[in-house]
Amino acid sequence: MTVGMFRIRFHGRGGQGMKTASRILGTAFFRAGFEVQDAPRYGAERRGAPMFAYVRAARTPINERGVISNPDLVVVADDTLVAVPAAAVLVGVDERTVLLINSIEDSRRWRERLNLSGPVLILPARVEPSEAAEVGYAGAGCCGAAARLVGVISCAVLEAAVREELASSPEALVEANVHYALHAYRQMEAVSASVAPGKVPNAADYIEPDWVELPFEDARLAAPAIHAALTSEKVPTGLWRTVRPVIDYARCNRCWWVCSTFCPDGAIAVDADGTPRIDYDHCKGCLVCVAQCPPHAIEAVPEHKVRAPTETPS
Repeated sequence: MTVGMFRIRFHGRGGQGMKTASRILGTAFFRAGFEVQDAPRYGAERRGAPMFAYVRAARTPINERGVISNPDLVVVADDTLVAVPAAAVLVGVDERTVLLINSIEDSRRWRERLNLSGPVLILPARVEPSEAAEVGYAGAGCCGAAARLVGVISCAVLEAAVREELASSPEALVEANVHYALHAYRQMEAVSASVAPGKVPNAADYIEPDWVELPFEDARLAAPAIHAALTSEKVPTGLWRTVRPVIDYARCNRCWWVCSTFCPDGAIAVDADGTPRIDYDHCKGCLVCVAQCPPHAIEAVPEHKVRAPTETPS
């Protein structure tokens, strides 16, 4: 009986069927008596953009969640992704991780390029596909190869999984995917069962991270309402203003929090009694405070009509 958990990542481009590959492999694992978790993760939503999918399989319930960071097997459908940092093909790969690349290059060259100590296997890519549509079957081939490498999925189970997942597709498409999956499965015969399941983490072995202790801050400093720093204290950004906000203190509710918090430049200070005061040296005239004031006590006044530089409460 297999002990541990298989953690498998598929890397490819949109249109290469990585989501389908993970689903087929997940179904095959399930048919073989495993608990399974499989999911895709997309990058940019366009054909040809890097994306990946992952599969976890174990004989026991799976409590892990999220992206696989310590894979036992990494399957790459497009070898041009290996050198793309955003594709994250090599993240978490160590000496026990099996790297399977769909490529026309041999494993020796890839091992030299990547300076890897772990096993690198090649799923021979078609140099000149007979039709462009064959690119879409890369996922089926990668899935078939992965099924052979884990060593716990039979050829019959793999075929049944392909047919189950593609049951709603046209018959010709199903047969083509079965063909590519089984062909790749047979190609990996010499390295069958070369992927070993990783250890299932035990909660008792959990090591707490080194926490960073943050000193307690006075609530007036830590609260989200920021009335302090001016973003351009040394620059009189009030010169940019063509319209200024003017507070009618007779209508002002002294609710202080609204206008002072929404001011994007911290140009509204608040007195102890809640009276707001605008710093016209740095107020840029965005008029956010005019829009936010509940009693509409702030008026927008063109600069050329303003005589006094500041307003005083009555």
